[in-house]
Order: sequence, then structure tokens, then C-alpha cells
Amino acid sequence: MIKVSALGILLSSQASVANEAPLVSITAQDAYFNNIKQYCGKAFAGKITVDNAPSSSFSDKALIMHVRKCSDSELQIPFHVGDDSSRTWIITKTGSGLSLKHDHRHKDGTSDESTMYGGHTLDAGWPQVQSFPADQYSKELFVRLGIPQSNGNTWQMYIYPEVFTYRMVREGREFRVDFDLTKSITPPKAPWGYKD
Repeated sequence: MIKVSALGILLSSQASVANEAPLVSITAQDAYFNNIKQYCGKAFAGKITVDNAPSSSFSDKALIMHVRKCSDSELQIPFHVGDDSSRTWIITKTGSGLSLKHDHRHKDGTSDESTMYGGHTLDAGWPQVQSFPADQYSKELFVRLGIPQSNGNTWQMYIYPEVFTYRMVREGREFRVDFDLTKSITPPKAPWGYKD
């Protein structure tokens, strides 16, 4: 009799975990995600509007964002800089907010040493604005790569009817690119490491 009861408890406990927990969401973050998702398949030209430490990596180069691949839980947005197609922003619904990761690849598709850094939202944000302070993985990566000042990074993305903004800030550093959403352009080829 005791064995049957123990078996019954074991089976009922296994049945109770058979269904995955649903991803919870926050209204402002869902609206933000959908505000970007509506542009899926489209590409837009951008320009640097703030850069207090200019780099030759970005100067005088065409800047293009392409809302390339969209699901109910993930957005993949390649950021092309001239002929450099190494960067893809990945926004993911995590069940406890939104995550932003930077997937950096080499031309042969292999991962760059500095890849998948980013952050996670700490609050609800707004339908137009989300902030992603550097997460622990990123901080450990930055220290290992000898750029510990990047531990203070916060990435922000703004989405308004006429402009999408990618912004990175930390103490003493700001970088911002604004993309014109009023005029879509021909989407570029797949970023490095991805297929069309």
C-alpha cells in the first residue's frame, strides 16, 4: 500500500512538471517588441548622431539596420557598417524581461572573441524605450579582454514612428546611431554567420 502511494506521488509530481511554465511578459515590453517587429523584413539607413570617441571603424561608412528575422520571442537585427557585416543585435523575451545580445562574427561565420555581450532590462521601460545594463557574462568578458571600463555599459534602443535609435552610454562615453524609419531601403545580404 505504501509503495503504491509513493508511486502515485512520483507520477503526479512528474505530470505537474510536464508542461513548461509560460513566459510572463510586461505590457510595455510587449508593445516595444511589437513596435520593432512591425518592421520585420525591412532595412533602414542610419547615421551617427553622437560619438564622443570617434573611430575609423564607423566614419564615412554606410550604416544599415535590417529587421531580418522575427519570431514571437526573438528579433534578429543585423547592423551593417560599410562592407562589415559582423554585427547582429538579438532582442529576446526571457520571461523576466528583455535581453539584448550582440552577436559578432568573422567573415567566415565563426564567432568573434568579443561576442554575445549585452544586457537585460531591469524594469518595465516604455513601449518606445528599453535600457539594457551590462549583464554578468558581459562584465566577465570585458575584464578578460582588457576593457573593464565597458562594465558600465548600458545599451538603449528607442523606437518612434520616424526613427529607431541604438545608443551605448557609460561614464565618459556615448555612441548613438539614428535610423530613418520613413524610408526603407533594399535589404542587404545576410550578416556573416547567417544564411539568406
